[in-house]
Amino acid sequence: MTDPDTSPAGHRPGRVLGLDVGGKRIGVAVSDASGTLATPLRYVSRGQRDRADFGALVREWHIERLVVGLPTGMSGREGPQAADVRAYAEALATALELPLEYWDERLTTTIAERQLIANGVRREQRRERIDAAAAAVILQDYLNAQRYRRRVTHS
Repeated sequence: MTDPDTSPAGHRPGRVLGLDVGGKRIGVAVSDASGTLATPLRYVSRGQRDRADFGALVREWHIERLVVGLPTGMSGREGPQAADVRAYAEALATALELPLEYWDERLTTTIAERQLIANGVRREQRRERIDAAAAAVILQDYLNAQRYRRRVTHS
């Protein structure tokens, strides 16, 4: 009998760290332990200490996987920042010894900003929250797709 809580790749859902990698800041979101809900955490400044910051987050939240938003154009082709994001994400995943998956980040910042506005977040507060909110949009989209795949595979 197959376990409906196991993904097609064979791993159980667990906490996933979602990242929206920018040139200066990295938005961070985390899933719940069941791999159902993404929550924005904060942003990490990109620089010399970011790997240590991520190491602490991985230990604190018991992270099992990284999902990183990949910049693509509206056509679906990788954007000019994609090579930088890939290099950064691969180095980070290696340092943290975590599996890495990329996820399309098209329009995630726009969606995140609309959500913040709808929730009454003032303009000056949105700048502090937008990166983590975008990471949460990326991660939630990934989690939804994983749940859908599990349902289709096990139906």
